[in-house]
Amino acid sequence: APVHTRTDPQRSSTSCSILCRRSSLVLVGKVKKMLEPDLLNIFTPYGRIGRARYLTTGFILIALKHNIDRLVARAYGLQWDPLNYWVFSASDFIVALSPPEAEFYIALLLVALPFIWVGITLTLRRLRDADLPLWLVIVFFVPFLNVIFFIVLAAIPSRSSADEDLGIPAQVGRFIPESTFGSAVFGILITTLIGLLEIILSANTLRNYGWGLFVGIPFFLGLNSSLISGFHRPRSVWACLLVSIISVLLVGLALFAFALEGIICLLMALPLAIPIALFGGLIGYVIQKRRTFSADSLRVVSVVFLIVPGLILFEHIFGGPPPLYEAKTSVVIKSDVHTVWRHVVTFSQLPPPTETMFKTGLAYPIRAEMCGEGVGAVRHCVFSTGAFVEPITVWDEPRLLAFDVTDQPPSMEEFSIYDNVRPPHLENYFVARRGQFELKPLPDGTTLLEGTTWYQNYYWPAPYWHVWSDYIVDGIHNRVLLHIKTLAENEPQRASATTVTKVTD
Repeated sequence: APVHTRTDPQRSSTSCSILCRRSSLVLVGKVKKMLEPDLLNIFTPYGRIGRARYLTTGFILIALKHNIDRLVARAYGLQWDPLNYWVFSASDFIVALSPPEAEFYIALLLVALPFIWVGITLTLRRLRDADLPLWLVIVFFVPFLNVIFFIVLAAIPSRSSADEDLGIPAQVGRFIPESTFGSAVFGILITTLIGLLEIILSANTLRNYGWGLFVGIPFFLGLNSSLISGFHRPRSVWACLLVSIISVLLVGLALFAFALEGIICLLMALPLAIPIALFGGLIGYVIQKRRTFSADSLRVVSVVFLIVPGLILFEHIFGGPPPLYEAKTSVVIKSDVHTVWRHVVTFSQLPPPTETMFKTGLAYPIRAEMCGEGVGAVRHCVFSTGAFVEPITVWDEPRLLAFDVTDQPPSMEEFSIYDNVRPPHLENYFVARRGQFELKPLPDGTTLLEGTTWYQNYYWPAPYWHVWSDYIVDGIHNRVLLHIKTLAENEPQRASATTVTKVTD
């Protein structure tokens, strides 16, 4: 017979409460577990993150950050492009910013702070997951290289799942010698060949002397040569750094041997290229130390081989104009302003240069000729490679002579064993826009003469090449100003007579 029991309402209510509470806790736990790795955990540097989520989250954050920056720039009436992150184009120095510019960059910095923190935390977790040293997070702050490093980190598998890739590079490994010397030579030659093709793409095909050429390719040379040389077994750090330097030097030698570049331009690029190649070689050394170094080497070499030309093409398409630089040089002349003015407007033939820089092929001034007088006249400053055409825009005798530059000759004649070596950068990559001579009479009867040139330099990274261009422009200024000083100071009596005539009039 069925047994009938009496239900206790209070007991039943308690049981329901416990069940609901347990269900709620389970549900909250599941939601928290689901959200923690995807949203809440992006702000903490602890734990790990897989390459797929690292790549996806990174692209989402990059797109979000760029669009926020575009809105901020639009609020200030400015335009913001992707390459603006690699170029500080507002001014030479932060102290020279105007108040609106300073306010704009402060706003960008405030917006960037949370993204910087998230980028650091995600990179630390990806490095930990890939079993790489956490100090590599410093690459996150290196312009342009951080993009390459981001893709490289997304290509390296987690330590726990890397074993399945060990058999992939077996066939490729047959072509790489196992000896230390043989693998180093193979890595250097293969990397040099690929690097030359990328340089021809950037400089000769796209005519782009940008970050990809001077930063991306040296990093590629150092990273890939060290990875290929350590394909079969890890090499020492010194071996990795050595193949990195040899790769850069061999590329420079090939560019010179095939008449693609002159020796002076190569020497100017080496102080930038060698440290970046060594840095790439150091990262290659760290990667090839992993137990699964052969699989990782193949993957990273392939990714970097593809990403560098892609970044070069991206830079060519979206690259904007370089900043306008101002170079000023001054000299005190022991003569009055009227005498100095006469030699500023037009000056006689300069003696042959004694400066070392002008004996390397760099263009140097020879003489100045004036056609006409006043605004609208045309001044021709003749250089060793041709003449600058300078229409006069301000003729304030004897205080200020200002002019635009409408045409200019090649910046140099390449120093080479071949004739007529003319890489694209000789024309229209160093562009003078305008200039002026300002004369200021001093209380002791002497004259302060200031020469100023405004120019653009189409080489990147701009801060590095700006040092070279300022040095060269200052040398040109000094050659002209000192010649004017010599001419003016060697005719004191004529200067005095000219001054008396002016007063009498």
